[in-house]
Amino acid sequence: MGEILVSFDIDGTLEVGDPPGPIPLSLVADARARGYIIGSASDRTVGEQRAMWSAAGIDVDFIGHKHHLDKVALDFPASRRIHIGDTDVDAHYARLAGFEFVHVDEVPERGTEGWIF
Repeated sequence: MGEILVSFDIDGTLEVGDPPGPIPLSLVADARARGYIIGSASDRTVGEQRAMWSAAGIDVDFIGHKHHLDKVALDFPASRRIHIGDTDVDAHYARLAGFEFVHVDEVPERGTEGWIF
């Protein structure tokens, strides 16, 4: 299948966001354990994102802003690129950069055919 890249929005998406979202950090750690390319594309500053990941103890491959997902796509060739977020802005920039967009409220159940977990 090739490499899979998963980008996470933070606020409204991850449990550590402001506001908190429904995605637990354990799901991000699971993606890392599976060998996926992982990181965040958020409105937060790079420094805030770096501190958040460091505090969580999760080593990510990239940190950036959602309007730079096109650069992430160039930097990390992958057979599948997914951005998980909670807004129309997330969806816009994800699709503009050629990512699949999955709304945080529509993340498939684990084991769903075609899903990454």
